Amino acid sequence: MNQRWADTRLSRRSLLAVVAGVGLASVLAACGEPTSSAGDPRVKIVAAESFWGSITAQLGGRYVDVTSLITNPNTDPHDFEPKPSDARTVADARYVILNGAGYDPWMQSLIDANPTEGRKILNVGDLAGKKSGDNPHLWYDPAVVDAVVERIAHDLSTLDPAQAAAIGQRQQQFSDSDLKPYHDLIGAIKASYSGTPIGSTESIFVYMAEALGLDLITPTGFMNAISEGNDVMAADKASVDRQITDKKIAVLVYNTQNATPDTEVLKQKATASGIPVVGITETLNPADATFQAWQVQQLSDLKRALAMGTGR
Repeated sequence: MNQRWADTRLSRRSLLAVVAGVGLASVLAACGEPTSSAGDPRVKIVAAESFWGSITAQLGGRYVDVTSLITNPNTDPHDFEPKPSDARTVADARYVILNGAGYDPWMQSLIDANPTEGRKILNVGDLAGKKSGDNPHLWYDPAVVDAVVERIAHDLSTLDPAQAAAIGQRQQQFSDSDLKPYHDLIGAIKASYSGTPIGSTESIFVYMAEALGLDLITPTGFMNAISEGNDVMAADKASVDRQITDKKIAVLVYNTQNATPDTEVLKQKATASGIPVVGITETLNPADATFQAWQVQQLSDLKRALAMGTGR
């Protein structure tokens, strides 16, 4: 099993703290329904990660109250440990969104600790047909993003039928207009650079590389080892070194939120070899960015890097 993605990352101390918070949350939800602030008709929603929270907030607009638990760009979501206040927030929510596929098992623990009648849950991994041990970086898969947009809009309309028409209009605007620069850039990069060999320090970029038609030649074993926090096999490390020193790749994609001695060395070698390095993150950067603005910025950086790395 993929240890890093499947591990709950909860120490005994933090688990006890969360259980205490869940106990209080259970009192708040004793009636069996999620609680809501008096006079606030908005649907209370909790997203484990800010990228899914951003999409939900934009789709729901003034009809929703969205809280994302991970918002700090410097936080490694793999290592996140929820606080008692997070448990209370989940207990109050009518809609909970988690990435799933073993990426955020702590969120499933919070849900399981305080089951509430009438709460909707979206597990993106389940929606995408992914399980623990599969690549969980689903927000880098444009097809999954589109499917999530559709599902969230459907769920919001079910939770607040009176606003179903407005939410449907918002979904159409979001898909047709707000996400257009994102999809246009993906199409432009694919049209210009399909088949171009690139490298990546870990598996976070696998889905997007496929969507862009890029040839990600970094050994899978290397990327998975870095993603999972495991030691890299000598043969994989040697292969990646050769790809850089022989300039077999046009660009190196680098996850800035999972820097290790191995990845730092690769970044330095790539720079020394004249290979452009593109930094990407696992969460919104800056923290107040929208999903689409964040992705467009990263894709724009990649497009420029590909132009430099290929000379065209």
